[in-house]
Amino acid sequence: MKYYYEDLGLILAILLWVAWVIMIRRRHRRLRLKEKGDRLPPGPRSWPVVGNIFQLGWAPHESFAKLARQHGPIMTLWLGSMSTVVISSKEVARDMFKNHDVVLAGRKIYEAMKGDYGNEGSLITAQYGSHWRMLRRLSTAEFFVSSRLEAMRGVRGRCIDEMVQFIEDASTASGTKGIDVGRFFFLMAFNLIGNLMFSKDLLDPKSERGAKFFFHAGKVMEFAGKPNVADFLPILRWLDPQGIRRKTQFHVERAFEIAGVFIAERMESMENGRNEEIKRKDYLDALLEFRGDGEEEPLRFSSRTINVVVFEMFTAGTDTTTSTLEWAMAELLHNPETLKKVQAEMRIAITPNKKLEEKDIENLPYLKAVIKETLRLHPPLPFLVPHMSMDSCNMLGYSIPKETQILVNVWAIGRDPKTWEEPLVFKPERFLEPNAADFKGHHFEFIPFGSGRRMCPAMPLASRVLPLALGSLLHSFDWALADGLNPEEMDMAERMGITLRKAVPLKAVPIPYKRRRVGI
Repeated sequence: MKYYYEDLGLILAILLWVAWVIMIRRRHRRLRLKEKGDRLPPGPRSWPVVGNIFQLGWAPHESFAKLARQHGPIMTLWLGSMSTVVISSKEVARDMFKNHDVVLAGRKIYEAMKGDYGNEGSLITAQYGSHWRMLRRLSTAEFFVSSRLEAMRGVRGRCIDEMVQFIEDASTASGTKGIDVGRFFFLMAFNLIGNLMFSKDLLDPKSERGAKFFFHAGKVMEFAGKPNVADFLPILRWLDPQGIRRKTQFHVERAFEIAGVFIAERMESMENGRNEEIKRKDYLDALLEFRGDGEEEPLRFSSRTINVVVFEMFTAGTDTTTSTLEWAMAELLHNPETLKKVQAEMRIAITPNKKLEEKDIENLPYLKAVIKETLRLHPPLPFLVPHMSMDSCNMLGYSIPKETQILVNVWAIGRDPKTWEEPLVFKPERFLEPNAADFKGHHFEFIPFGSGRRMCPAMPLASRVLPLALGSLLHSFDWALADGLNPEEMDMAERMGITLRKAVPLKAVPIPYKRRRVGI
């Protein structure tokens, strides 16, 4: 018992010391700013040690939106010892991306994603500089360039056709209980990335490795999306009290082992000349064939770098796609008249015995408006990927110290009543108006993919996949809620992870449209 009290006393002493250090650092920072005549953006009063953490709630994007109504659209919060500036209006976002894009192009890296090899190969977490520019240039030229996307049109169509077939097969067995719609979107997105990276479906009965990669990738997204106290209190980083970093990195390593086998097989086929016979040209080829200048760029990529690039493409591309498509289906089922409108548009333009193709999308403005309205109300990353100030700067009269985390609350911006009429209503018609906002990063009231240098490079791919996938399900099936649920009874609550998912997974009953029309 004596040793117990001694240990308890030591822990309390350490916690008091941490609180003292954090308070002293904050006081010194404020004094330095005051001496320079600078000031931080306003914000709520913070507690010692924990700062404003207890004001976050279960939905930080909502909590921050409420606080912004009291303290303004540029606001300072303390998340433990982490200084954070939250941006909540199109005007402040415009100033950030137009006038301070370079200095605020850094990345705040959370503990879960800190592996043993730094950020080598990571387009998402690499700090802005020559290494990041090289990765961005490669992804744009080899993965997201228009000519490459056009060449892969057939692959996208095939993956979506397979999803439609899987749903049709499942509809017979599900009955009135319905299917988990998000699961089928996730499988489609995962196989699509698999084809773009490896030229193969990873989730099929013959691919045990693909199923394992799918499992580990899913666990990484699960753990990385959990709030981690070690991000807010630096002294706890080495303890990893919730085990989030340890668990995340375990699954990252297992996924890397599996991806490493795919990479080794491809390298062997390239050495033996079989790759030319197949005439394959996917992103893995581009990574393996890369040759840099040896100065600002590596001579070639290490297997570790290639693993990071591959894994990041899967994690970034699947969860965001799934979230957006599940929300789109949920909003349509929640608003039956809107569902009727979008299906009527497609069924007038495309006959029932003809499948929807990518070239048809341009003639379906209401379908595209549904996607945009979904992204406005339910941006997959409500704060984008957190930015960080690489140096001190002055924005709109306020000082932003070096290494401050910058959160752009695009969820709040998309629901701002000063910008949007009836902001909480799902109304795709708003995007049919002349000069309606687009998501390409120039209309700061609507930036679900971000803006500036660190805008999501996958936007050109997403703008093709999202309407085609959603439209294919709406054209191929009529839909009803599972177990006779009424639209007004739907639970539309959100669940925060890496992406903003629906708290209760959407269950719906697909009714094949062609069969219904011919009376089968």
